Amino acid sequence: MSTPSVTFAGLPSAALARPGQIGVLGIDHATPYDPGKPSHSAGAPAAIRAALTGYNRLPDHYDFDLGGLRPDGAVDCGDVPGDPTDPPGNREAITAAVRALVDADAIPLVLGGDDSVPIPMFRAFEGRGPLTVVQIDAHLDWRDEVRGERYGWSSPMRRASEMPWIRRMVQVGLRGVGSARAQEVADARAWGSRLVPVAEVHRHGMARVLDLVEADADCLVTLDCDGMDPSILPAVAAPVPGGLLYWQVLDLLGGLAAKCRIVGFDLVELMPARDTTGISALTAARLVCNAIAAIATSRHRG
Repeated sequence: MSTPSVTFAGLPSAALARPGQIGVLGIDHATPYDPGKPSHSAGAPAAIRAALTGYNRLPDHYDFDLGGLRPDGAVDCGDVPGDPTDPPGNREAITAAVRALVDADAIPLVLGGDDSVPIPMFRAFEGRGPLTVVQIDAHLDWRDEVRGERYGWSSPMRRASEMPWIRRMVQVGLRGVGSARAQEVADARAWGSRLVPVAEVHRHGMARVLDLVEADADCLVTLDCDGMDPSILPAVAAPVPGGLLYWQVLDLLGGLAAKCRIVGFDLVELMPARDTTGISALTAARLVCNAIAAIATSRHRG
C-alpha cells in the first residue's frame, strides 16, 4: 500500500484499520476496456482527498450535514497499487487489500477509480454473506461482457449477481440510456434485483427504496457519481440529467444506517479531468464524509 501525501479529510494514516474502524482505500486502476490506457477516473482518490484538506483543522466544529461532530474511528490506509496494463493484477490487489480490512473486522471505504472497482471489492466479502448490495447509479451495469471484457465498468452488478454471498440487490437512480439492452433489464429482474428509476425517488422519496432493504441486513453500498444529478456533480464520464440530489443520497445513507449495517462502501466514476471548478470532487468528498458517519452509526447495530 502506498501512503498518500494528503489523507482524506485529515484522517490519521494507518497501514491497517483496527477492529471496528473504517479504513479508507484509494484505487485508481481496476479493469479498463482499453488495456494499457489509464482509467478515466485515475487521479480521483487524490482529488477527493485534496478537496477537504482543511477539514481536520476544525475538529470541534459542528457539521450540519451530520447533525453533530464528525465520528471518530476512521483512518486512511493509503492507495492500492495499480497498473492499467495489468487488469488481473489490479483485481487481485484490490481484493487482497479489501479482504485484509474485512478480516481485521474493519469496514472498507473505497475511493475509486472507475466502476470496475466494485467487482474485486465485492469478491473480498466471500464467506461473509448473505449481503445486500445497494447501488446508486444512472446505469444498470448488467452487461455480461463488452468487447470480450467481463470485468469492466458495465458489468459490476452482473458479476455481483454471480457471487453466492450476495443475496439481494437494490439499484437506485436509473435513468436515460446506457449500455443496458432489454435483455439485461430482464436478466436483472429475473435474478431478483429491485430496480428503482430516479423518477420514483423524485416523486415518492427514499422511503420506498428503504422498504426494499431488509431490516438488520449487512449492506454493501456502491455509489457511482453519475447517479448524482450533473447540476451538482458534473465531472463524470457519462452525465445524465435528472439524477439524485445531495440530500436524497444523505436520506438514503441515514435510512440505511438506522435499519441495517453498512459493511462496505465505495464511490466511483469521478472524472478529475472534467472537474474544472473542483465542485465535483468537493461534492464527492462530502458524500464520503456522510458515508463515514452512516457507517459509524450502523456499526452500533452489530
